[in-house]
Amino acid sequence: MPITIRFDNSYARLPETFHHKVAPTPVAAPRLIALNRPLATELGLDAEALDSPEGAAIFGGVRAPGGAEPLAAAYAGHQFGGFVPQLGDGRAILLGEVIDVHGARRDIQLKGAGLTRFSRRGDGRAALGPVLREYLVSEAMHALGVPTTRALAAVSTGEAVIRERVLPGAVLTRVASSHIRVGTFQYFAALGDVAGLRTLADHAIARHYPAAGDAERPYLALLEAVIERQAALIAKWLLVGFVHGVMNTDNMSIAGETIDYGPCAFLDAYDPAASFSSIDEFGRYAYANQPNIGQWNLTRLAESLLPLLDPDPNAALEQARGLLKRYPELFNVAYLDGLRAKLGFAEGREEDLSLVQDLLDLMARDRADYTLTFRRLARAAERPEGDAALNASFADAAGFDGWSARWRARLSAEGRAPDVVAAAMRRVNPAIIPRNHRVEAVIAAAVERDDFAPFEELRAATAAPYDDRPAFAAYADPAPEDFGPYRTFCGT
Repeated sequence: MPITIRFDNSYARLPETFHHKVAPTPVAAPRLIALNRPLATELGLDAEALDSPEGAAIFGGVRAPGGAEPLAAAYAGHQFGGFVPQLGDGRAILLGEVIDVHGARRDIQLKGAGLTRFSRRGDGRAALGPVLREYLVSEAMHALGVPTTRALAAVSTGEAVIRERVLPGAVLTRVASSHIRVGTFQYFAALGDVAGLRTLADHAIARHYPAAGDAERPYLALLEAVIERQAALIAKWLLVGFVHGVMNTDNMSIAGETIDYGPCAFLDAYDPAASFSSIDEFGRYAYANQPNIGQWNLTRLAESLLPLLDPDPNAALEQARGLLKRYPELFNVAYLDGLRAKLGFAEGREEDLSLVQDLLDLMARDRADYTLTFRRLARAAERPEGDAALNASFADAAGFDGWSARWRARLSAEGRAPDVVAAAMRRVNPAIIPRNHRVEAVIAAAVERDDFAPFEELRAATAAPYDDRPAFAAYADPAPEDFGPYRTFCGT
């Protein structure tokens, strides 16, 4: 029996200016690489039915499930600071929307599904490596507690794609609260289509921020809500050592989810200037630049919304500026609160900022591993013998010892039992992240040898990142010394 999905496609019901109706281009031989069964169940889908050749055909774009209304969305965007008035889904096709078991609306999209009106000079396809990267990292981010798009399935296509060399093709099935981006608002603003802009804003409010619809100024409330979510999201990125790599406005979801995992990476040694993307030549999207870029992108959203904020352009501008001024404080509060938790503090004190910054300065100077340092702090909080592994992370052991004495005094002032402190720290300091060398090994095994066992093992290792699991202990180790400088590539 053909698989039918209970779609309710609100975006497809928007005017034609919002999208291009287009069916996926069938692939030659879809083979299911991975199916996220728990997510399928959460979406109200039949995981058993999808784990089949019929499911592979759906995920490969060979056969559309009943109720689908496939489309490619229109949007614009600033790419590395330069504005492109029309981008759109050049290789991604939205099959439709479902209402999940929690009552939330979710997009189901095929990424690598073929040519659309917005493909420009692209081939509409995706290579296997980037599909595996996005699957692994997006699911790892979810497990880390970072708002993100999800990976429902991945299929190999039986076709080759040409990038810097010939590579096996694949399609990722991505799930998102929506695919509305800052660039979507920029698209209508660039056209001068105020009616379209208003329709988009009303749709975004109804879908993501219903409380804004009851506000005296709904569109100002929308902007405020997006600012708050983005500040919280980017703080979470920094707290787990994540570098997005391509924070263009078309890669910034107004739902507050991490989206588009092209040249992303995680810190090994702590370095505020870390930038891994081969196309980010000047470090625009480096680790420590991400908060400022977040505000820059939100300013572009505010510019797009100006016609809706107030009939008086000057009044609209002042209202937007007032909200944007709040962003640094929102980010700083979320980030400092997160760092306090990582250091085991249950309450805030004035000296915390200098204590945190001094540790980060020591880590940067001595190139201490970001994830391991914080995880080892949890052990040191519980028992003093944990200090030995920490001291080994720092070339200047005496400098770290001085900081550690201040940290222990600060913990002691709160009076909580060491085991309680350590348990709380382990809940926010992961033992395992998708280390860059592990992700590359997974991709190499799949691309070069058609071997997906490393992929499955890394999926399992990153599924419970805050737990100590002896079977996956090696996945907590940093990259070997011969791994060398790391570069990532967009994959398009």
